Amino acid sequence: MKREELLAQLKDDYLVRALGFNGEVRAFAIRSTKTVYEAQLRHQTTPVVTAALGRTLTIGAMMGTMQKGDTRVTLKVEGDGPIGKIIVDADAKGQVRGYVSHPRVEMDTYVNSDGLTKLKVGDAVGRGNISVIKDLGLRDFVGGQSPIQTGEISEDFTYYFAVSEQSPSVVGAGVLVYPEDESVIAAGGLIVQLMPGASEETIAALEQRVAALKPISILVGEEKTPEEMLSLVLGESFEILDTIPVAFNCTCEREKLATAIVALGPDEIQAMIDEDGGAEAVCHFCSEHYQYDVEELQSLREKSLERA
Repeated sequence: MKREELLAQLKDDYLVRALGFNGEVRAFAIRSTKTVYEAQLRHQTTPVVTAALGRTLTIGAMMGTMQKGDTRVTLKVEGDGPIGKIIVDADAKGQVRGYVSHPRVEMDTYVNSDGLTKLKVGDAVGRGNISVIKDLGLRDFVGGQSPIQTGEISEDFTYYFAVSEQSPSVVGAGVLVYPEDESVIAAGGLIVQLMPGASEETIAALEQRVAALKPISILVGEEKTPEEMLSLVLGESFEILDTIPVAFNCTCEREKLATAIVALGPDEIQAMIDEDGGAEAVCHFCSEHYQYDVEELQSLREKSLERA
């Protein structure tokens, strides 16, 4: 079955932004199943890589909607584990894309204390750093970095918010995968943050609710909606600020990749013409393939000569 047909069977993803505890807590909840499954299909990731990339995509989509206007946010998880780097890029409109250095890494599973079979995501990611870079436009970038704590992604971004943005937060993301065919069963997540000046009573009440919360992987497995997940941490009385559609969407274009070919220089382009009779460019983020024939390469070579 083609990718489009598989994805058409799934509900569209969306994210909810809300305020609770009389405006002292803000929260984001997301269903990201379709988004993560599209990433899996595009990159042909194994279950453990799908879990790592999917959690990062889920968190990235939520962090993207924390931005304003045309600001984009890039998440980099750079561990020393076998999957290499995870790169996720998102905007404020719920559009997210991402890739991983080594999509076909295999890892053993284990059974946790609850009797659930778990993927060794932490071992696959390893230790290193996570970085968050915000593109404000006009080549203006801001960002922060923190060490990877566990490699399980959610805990690492909880730590990032605390030390790099000084924002006490709870971050959770879960991905369930069928190991037999590597398809995605469910994916989703939460980010809960204390607003400045939150009272001690609010902090204590929120801590109680978070402590009682089931693991996100269980909640998404139970097909909890974003609204239902929010009610578990904010109570029944919370204010929904907005609901944002979420989707895997790449900004690559044929012309952009042609510009990258021009940057290779006239000699490299001539070698493509002489040795290969054409060229193929592949987008890292979405794995789309773009073909360039000899005539197109000759035109790109002329542009490269003009820049030399």
